[in-house]
Amino acid sequence: MREPIQTAELDWHTGVYGDVPISRQFGDVYFSRVDGLAETDHVFLQGNDLPRRLAALGAYEYFVVGETGFGTGLNFLALWQLWRQVRPENHSHLHILTVEKHPLTLADLRRALASWPQLAELSAQLLAQYPPPLSGVHRLIFAAERLSLDIWLGDAAECLPKIYSERPVQAWFLDGFAPACNPELWQAQVIDQIVRLSAVGTTFASFSVAQVVRQGLAAHGISVTRPKGFKYRREMLKAHWPHSEDVTKTDRIRHIKDTRPIAVIGAGIAGLSCAYALARRGYAVQIFDQSNPLAGASGNPRALLMPKLTPLSHVSEHLHTLGWLSTLRWWSVWQQNQHVIEPTGGLSLNTAKHQIDFNKLANYPTEIAQAYSATESSQISDTALTTEALWIEHAALLNPAALAQIVLAHPLISLHTKNVTQLKPQHAGWQLGSANGDLDSTFQHVIVCTALASQQICPSLPSLNPIRGQLSWCTAPAGSPAVPLSYGGYCAQFVQDGQPQLLFGASFIRQDDQTDMRVEDHQHNAALIADVLPDLAAALPDSATWQGRASIRAQMRDYLPLVGAVPEQDGVWVLAGLGSKGFAFAPLCAELLAAQMFGEVWPVSAALGHKLRASRGEKSGDNNSGLKL
Repeated sequence: MREPIQTAELDWHTGVYGDVPISRQFGDVYFSRVDGLAETDHVFLQGNDLPRRLAALGAYEYFVVGETGFGTGLNFLALWQLWRQVRPENHSHLHILTVEKHPLTLADLRRALASWPQLAELSAQLLAQYPPPLSGVHRLIFAAERLSLDIWLGDAAECLPKIYSERPVQAWFLDGFAPACNPELWQAQVIDQIVRLSAVGTTFASFSVAQVVRQGLAAHGISVTRPKGFKYRREMLKAHWPHSEDVTKTDRIRHIKDTRPIAVIGAGIAGLSCAYALARRGYAVQIFDQSNPLAGASGNPRALLMPKLTPLSHVSEHLHTLGWLSTLRWWSVWQQNQHVIEPTGGLSLNTAKHQIDFNKLANYPTEIAQAYSATESSQISDTALTTEALWIEHAALLNPAALAQIVLAHPLISLHTKNVTQLKPQHAGWQLGSANGDLDSTFQHVIVCTALASQQICPSLPSLNPIRGQLSWCTAPAGSPAVPLSYGGYCAQFVQDGQPQLLFGASFIRQDDQTDMRVEDHQHNAALIADVLPDLAAALPDSATWQGRASIRAQMRDYLPLVGAVPEQDGVWVLAGLGSKGFAFAPLCAELLAAQMFGEVWPVSAALGHKLRASRGEKSGDNNSGLKL
């Protein structure tokens, strides 16, 4: 995915129900001019027998629908509407994965979906999470609906091979533009990948009965029929992968059938994220921590969500950018007395300690990043800046305490104060042990989220390096920037007890695992400000009035977290080594961990998930290519 994503170029036609978009790239309509919603129901929902199949899902079952060509999202919304009507109340889950080479802009998507007022409530939720045009996978989670959606942006021939799941896609919407208009989407290598992601029992439906489609499926032993199409169309395609002695591929569905609570050790951002990812799947979770939640590196008064952007050609595999976007999508809707995430925007300054290659970032969508001059940066920050900067539109401040309050209020999550130091294997799972005695309960699954202490509990894990960080804050002086600034350090205003505070920092001391407050660290943080805002540094109140917090980050040498199954301890999992990017990494990594536990579709590419595996070596850049799909 080396080329920037090009959004759809559209013309508009007035249809029966409203504006119908027409692709200039492909010269074809996105949905029927007569009734696109009815066509979706006839071809894709009924064509895959989804009303019956979804209504029959068992407890905790996970049903996957695949789609070629997300387009306006009409198929997704129609499926969501059906899911609301027929879903059983038994913790079953519907997941959709879709690919799109030329996504609509947000404005065009809003215009297209305005034709369907009966879908307005669902459309609003889709629009609120709709991703920017960046290549790779973007997972949208609708937790209250037991529904999730992966939008892969890029060419299908590149995207589909990157998808990994132990469970097959059970129904396909083959809905790209007609083969005559868009032959690349229907080529053999794309059909091969569709089949790779499928299994015995998978069904397929399409408005197209072109020979290339029929032959491509039939070549894999898939049975194809051509029933009556929608309205004026004579035919449509229905196909299924039949049970046959000639078919050797097996259904890979598996479930964790033991519904005992799952233990999470550690109540920092890693543990809280894992607990929530499990609870929204319907599993009870017991969190164990030696002290209060967020007592470690996750407990700062605010966390700045603003990534250091990678060149656009690497963004589909860049965990920091993907995690940042995921955190914003999933947690911006959370409110409890105050927002969990406060949208602020932010400026990333080009300084000697924080150099920005503007040429490498020039093709980013403007809704992600824009280059600003020193004058423009000064205007938006309401303070005098002498350097050009990147304006990060969706930079934000996260309130860890508000987040913890919401997670721990979930009815399936409970918190226990206990210092777990070891796991003892039992016939039925794992018993948690500590110096003060063992728990009576055993757990089939345990997730270790204890940063530096993770190796003590799981000796087969690679060691993590300690990095001390001290943060400072004080009463915000006049002239404090109106938006967060990143410059090698960072500063941001927040409100504490009704008073504006200036948060700034942070120190970064390797191989130091002490959390005492140090005057020299306060001075270091102030010196970082003085390098870019000398007047602000001079206006800071007396350092004796400053507050601060020192904590220890745990990090691998390759700067990536440990995510996945712990070697040599069946049923034990780990999320650790988040370093200084925990609030950007943790939600997405927890979602990946849950997907690994339950055999679901991964929310990142197979290659990125492999790089994060807990069994990797300690050397920087370890990229063992032993992944098998």
